[in-house]
Amino acid sequence: MPDTLTPQNAQFLKNLSIEKFNEMQLTVIDKASKTKNLMLLAPTGSGKTLAFLIPLIEQLKKDIKGVQALIIAPSRELSIQIEQVFRSMKTSFKVSCCYGGHSVKVEQNSLSEAPAVIIGTPGRLADHILRKSFSAKSVKMVVLDEFDKSLQMGFHDQLIIIFKALSGKQNHMLTSATRLNHWPDFMPFTQPDTFSFLKDESQNSKLKLLMVHTKSTEKVETLMKLAAGFNQEVCLVFCNHREAVERISGLLHKHQLEHGMLHGAMEQIDREKNLIKFRAGAHNILIATDLASRGLDIPEIKHIVHYQLPPKEESFIHRNGRTARMHAEGQAYLVLADDESLPDYIDQSVEELKVAYKLRLPPPPVYVCLYVSAGKKDKISKGDIVGLLTKKGGLTANDIGNITTLDFSSYVAIKRSLVNKVLAGIKNEKLKNKKVKIEIAN
Repeated sequence: MPDTLTPQNAQFLKNLSIEKFNEMQLTVIDKASKTKNLMLLAPTGSGKTLAFLIPLIEQLKKDIKGVQALIIAPSRELSIQIEQVFRSMKTSFKVSCCYGGHSVKVEQNSLSEAPAVIIGTPGRLADHILRKSFSAKSVKMVVLDEFDKSLQMGFHDQLIIIFKALSGKQNHMLTSATRLNHWPDFMPFTQPDTFSFLKDESQNSKLKLLMVHTKSTEKVETLMKLAAGFNQEVCLVFCNHREAVERISGLLHKHQLEHGMLHGAMEQIDREKNLIKFRAGAHNILIATDLASRGLDIPEIKHIVHYQLPPKEESFIHRNGRTARMHAEGQAYLVLADDESLPDYIDQSVEELKVAYKLRLPPPPVYVCLYVSAGKKDKISKGDIVGLLTKKGGLTANDIGNITTLDFSSYVAIKRSLVNKVLAGIKNEKLKNKKVKIEIAN
C-alpha cells in the first residue's frame, strides 16, 4: 500500500492528537483516489470519519469558488461531530454545518459566501436547496455517512431533492454499518467499490452477555442497583421508548444519581449538553433510545444495558457496538422482567447475574461541567478558556478535562473537588476582554 503519510496528513494526525492511521483508514485513503464510487462497511467507533475526510480534503481546490463537497449525515449529532473533527484538523477550507434545530438564518448567512464543504442532515440540506441558499452544481464529492441509517429514517424524498440538484458528475463515498441489499433509484450507480471491515470485528469481539432477572414491578429499581454497581464506570442504558427514558431519569434524580438522557423529542441544545457532559465524565450514566446506538461521538463504553430489548436483531447489534470495540472487552446486560421473554435472535442460555440486594450509591463523577456564555462566533478558543482557568482560577492542566466550544457557548470539565475554588477565583473576570457568565452547567 502506498505511503499515505504525506506532510499534510502527518499534520492532521498531530492536530487531532492521533498517533497513526489504522488499517481501515489507510485502505480508504489509498482507494478513494482510484475510484469514483466507494462504499465503506465499518462498525461504529472504528474511525471512519477521518477515513473519508482525508481523501475529501485532498480533492479540495483552494482557487475554486463554490461548494466543492457535501457530507450528508442522518442526525444532527453526527453532523456536529463531523464538523468538529473537520475543524480540529485545521485546514484552510471553510466549512458550514446545517441541521434542524439550528437557526436557518444563521446557516444562510454562513452559506452566502459559499463554503468549500457543507455538512448536514438530509432534511435541512434539501430545505436549503429549495430555498436556493447555495448551488449544488459545483459539488465534486458527496459523502453519505451512515447511509443505511438515512434510508431507515425515511429521508428518501429529501435525498432525491439533493441528488437532483447535483451535476451528476460528482464522486461518491458512502459509509454504512450494514450491507445494502437494494439501491435506491436516485443513486447514480449500483455497484460501488466496496471495502468491508465488519467481518473481523464480529469474529474478534470480546462482548460478554449477562442476564439480570427481576420482577416487573421492581424493574427500574433493579436497573438502578445494576448501574450503581458499576461504581463510576461508564454505562449506556437503552430503552425502546422515550417515556421509559424519562421514567428512569426521574427515579435516578430522586436518588441523586448523576446521569444524562437522550431521545428524539428533546430540544437540540439539551441533547448536545447531555452528550457533552457524558463525554467529559460529568455523567457516567446515559439513558437513551436507539438515537445513541449509532453515529454519535461518545467514548468507549464498558457497560451496555438493555432495559428494553429491541424487536430487531440489527438494532441489538448496533447498541452492543458501543462496547467491545476494536477488540476491547465489554459487557451487555439484558434486564428481563418475569413477564418478558428473550427474542429469538438471542441465545436462551445467557449467563445470569445477581444484583446487590441493597442500593449502594457510588461516589459522584470526578468531573463537573462548567457553562461559558461565549463560543466560536465570539472568537473564543479552547486556549482562551484554559488560560482563564489556570491564571485566574488556580487550576493546572491536569485539573481540566474536555472542552467543547459551540457557536455561542462553551463547556469545560473540571475536577469536582475544585469547582467552588475556581468559580470564586474567576468571578467577575473577563474572557478575552468580554464579560461572560461562567457557572455549573444545568
